[in-house]
Amino acid sequence: MVSALLDGRGLTATELAFAARITPQTASTHLAKLTEAGLLSVVRDGRHRYFQLASPTVVDMIDGIVAVALQKRPRYRPLSREARALSAARICYDHLAGRLSVDLTDAFVARKYVVLDDAAAEITAAGTRFFTEFGIELPAPRSTLRHLCRLCLDWTERRPHIAGTVGAAITKRYFDLGWMERMKRSHAVIVTPLGRRGFEETFGIA
Repeated sequence: MVSALLDGRGLTATELAFAARITPQTASTHLAKLTEAGLLSVVRDGRHRYFQLASPTVVDMIDGIVAVALQKRPRYRPLSREARALSAARICYDHLAGRLSVDLTDAFVARKYVVLDDAAAEITAAGTRFFTEFGIELPAPRSTLRHLCRLCLDWTERRPHIAGTVGAAITKRYFDLGWMERMKRSHAVIVTPLGRRGFEETFGIA
């Protein structure tokens, strides 16, 4: 159920029970414990209750658990179709993750839009011009509690990708341009034909 919430959307107990292939009664019991422990938050909309991951810190924790689990995964075990889709491109809470996101981060560095540090990325003057021209309004560094340009270790690629406020903003821009679409009942995303052209022409990523 927690994995189903990694793309940042709120889901009902019934939807989460379906995702976990368990009964609604079992789901309700676990959801109550997860909420009490501070891992989930609940948003009420009329008669409906939507569960969400409580914070980006919880997302980081879940990503860390998955990364540790994957280290023990037998190398010869073939990936399922869904796992391949998640590895290629997926939404992690509010930003793009997967191989595409790592490739985009490499492209940002190669074009000197960002300079990577241990846990963050500094946006250069060239990067500020590019992101602005690309349609992203960058907030002032102190105007938000979230890190402006944070690095997130990708648990499938085991390399960093851009997260934080900039990661969320540029991911939203990809969707607004029609370069990506969400897959149903998954936090994997599909790159559209328009997106294939856009990523290749803009960032040199085929």
